[in-house]
Amino acid sequence: MSRSGRFGAVCGVLGPVAFTAAWLMAQRRQDEYQVRHEHISGLAARDATDPHVMTAGFAALGVSTIVFASALERRLGQRAGIGPALIGVAGLATIAAGAFRRDRRSNFPAPGEPEGQSWVNDVHDAAAVLGGMAGTVGLVALAPALARDPVLGDLAKPALSAAGASAGISAWFLRDVVRPGNGLLQRVNVTIPLVFMVRLALRMLSKRSVANPER
Repeated sequence: MSRSGRFGAVCGVLGPVAFTAAWLMAQRRQDEYQVRHEHISGLAARDATDPHVMTAGFAALGVSTIVFASALERRLGQRAGIGPALIGVAGLATIAAGAFRRDRRSNFPAPGEPEGQSWVNDVHDAAAVLGGMAGTVGLVALAPALARDPVLGDLAKPALSAAGASAGISAWFLRDVVRPGNGLLQRVNVTIPLVFMVRLALRMLSKRSVANPER
């Protein structure tokens, strides 16, 4: 594996770890924050405590995902298809979701505050949906390319499983985004594809993968 390929695979581990660490750390700094019910992106809202922690998590995951997608495309060569490109789109959308922050930490306005949200919050919501869709479809598109790879082939079915689980949870989440318990549901939904990303990145870094260099 080339140096750039190894760096890209390392990013596939560091991005998910950084993002997960960010929301775990940020939620501990919030007074009266209900992890079970409130969204991860609320931790980067304008009224959040130390929102830069979660904003940095979004940026780290987004940039790392783009670099990882590029390394994955080079690793798979002509068989890559559109899967890595869609994963890269998910990375760009993650950066946008962190840059365009929510108006408030809570899912509901405080007493006396007006209903509705700003256009910045609208862009955040659109970026979050786009990122989730691109990542899910990207995993589905990636599965055939993985199946044809002698080293990564056994990860094709886990890729489809991660995509299916994420799609199902997302559909339920989006039916009512402020449903009680959606905070935990969202964290599960986010974690599933990130765990697969780490698993794939570690395989790319393994000695077995090195023995079959990029083609």
